[in-house]
Order: sequence, then structure tokens, then C-alpha cells
Amino acid sequence: MSAAAPEREARWGLWSRQALAVARLEIGRNFFGLRALGLYLIAAFPVGLVLIYAWVRTFGIFGAPPEVPAAGTLSQEYSVFFSGLVCRLVIFFVCLLVFTRLFRAEIQQRSLHYYFLTPVRREVLVAGKLGAGLVAAGLVLGGTTLLSFLVHFLPLTQGAGSGDYGSFFAAGGGLGQLAGYLGVTLLGVVGYGAVFLASGLFFRNPILPALAVFVWEGLNFLLPPLLKRLSVIFYLQALQPVPPPEGALALLSEAPSPWLAVPGLLLVAALLVALSAWRLRTMEIRYGEE
Repeated sequence: MSAAAPEREARWGLWSRQALAVARLEIGRNFFGLRALGLYLIAAFPVGLVLIYAWVRTFGIFGAPPEVPAAGTLSQEYSVFFSGLVCRLVIFFVCLLVFTRLFRAEIQQRSLHYYFLTPVRREVLVAGKLGAGLVAAGLVLGGTTLLSFLVHFLPLTQGAGSGDYGSFFAAGGGLGQLAGYLGVTLLGVVGYGAVFLASGLFFRNPILPALAVFVWEGLNFLLPPLLKRLSVIFYLQALQPVPPPEGALALLSEAPSPWLAVPGLLLVAALLVALSAWRLRTMEIRYGEE
């Protein structure tokens, strides 16, 4: 072992401890209390919708008998629900709230310089804040996906001939679908998190670029095949365990293989994080210009 190896290991150990300390601080500051209320309300919205749906399908409404669909029908309905609401809206806006404000809020509150005065490399600062955002958004959105999926299939408890609730998860592919949707949710957090982390560092007003990204992602199904690949939603939909229908107006394109979609999305996220670290490393604090 070379003489530089122990020094290198010690340096990496120091950076890891510093990043963890920053992450713990950021989670405590930004993801508890009233300032995080909007975040939790957005994440709870789809669960509330699914709960109403499941209640009507399970118990009926206004005296009408309940309509109990087959497990396959419920799976297709959840795919449309997850793609149209959870991916396009909930994951997008939760990540917008979480990752944009990691640095932008510090600049607006004129407190970022306190971090700069500490003996912490700015790349480590980015890693710590990013880690806090990934943990917070991942837990919140993972809970949204988990609860909405479990509640959506509650009508199977009243079914006859379509398989009961327990057998759907035990032998009907339910657990595999749930794991797939949780994986897509976490990849969405990574993808959109990297986009909005960079947005908060490069733009004084991140609302305008966020609006541009929202329109681009929303119109993805109308874009030519090559341009579709320049979006997060294209890969998230391709990775869903039950693919959603694109609709009559969609321009046909071949969905990427999971073996390409996952590394591709992670690579783009890593490049955006590296760009954010470079931006922070070259940043000078000038609050008067904000």
C-alpha cells in the first residue's frame, strides 16, 4: 500500500462525515414543521383520491351496488393513475419544492455564506444537501406510492372470481408491481431532483425554468422520438411494471430497455449534480444582486 493511501482514506472519511452532518442538519431544518406542510399535502393528495375511488368500488355509492373489477383491470387503471398524476404532477412538484430551495432558500435568506465560512468543500456541501433532499423526498413519495397502491386494490376484498386481496399480492404479481412502482418513484426523485437542484443554483427565479420543464414533460407524448428521450417522464413511463397507454395523439417511439433507461437516467442526473457542484464552487456571494 502506498504512503498516500491512508491519507486518501482519511480524506474520504472526513468528507463522508461532513456530508452526513450537512444532510442531518438540512433534514431537521427543512422537512419538519410548518414549512414542510405544503410538501406533505401534495404527497397526500393522490392517496386521498385513491381512497375515495376504493371506497366507491368496494361499498358502492347512493345505494348502488359496488362495482368490483378484475385484478388486471385495477392494474391497468393504477398504471394510468400513476403515470398521469403521480409521475407528472406529484413527483414533479414535490421535487420542485424540495430541491429548488436547498440552495435558493439559503441565498434568499442570506445565510449561505455561513456554510461557506466552514471548512467544508463545496462539493461536499452539494452532496450533503442532495442527500437530504433524496432521503426526504424519497420517503415522502415512496409512502405516497405505497399507500396509494395498497388502497387502490382494496375492491378485491369484495370480489368473487377475480381473486382476493391477499392472493393478488402473494401470487398474482402484486408485490412485483408494487416494487416496480416504488423503483420508478425513487428514480423520478433522482431525475427531477438533479434537474431542480441545478435550477436553484443557476437561476435567480427558478419558477420560469420549472414552468418550461413542466410544459416539456407534459407534452412529451407529442414530441418526436428523438426529443422524447430528453425528458425524465419518458424513462419513468418506460420502467412502469404495467405500461400506460400513450393515447391516440402520441407519436410512436420505441420504449428504452430498463438496462438502458436506468443507467441513462442516473448518468444524466450525475452530470447535472456535477454541474451544480461546479456552479457552487465558482459562486461568489453577492446578496445585493439577488
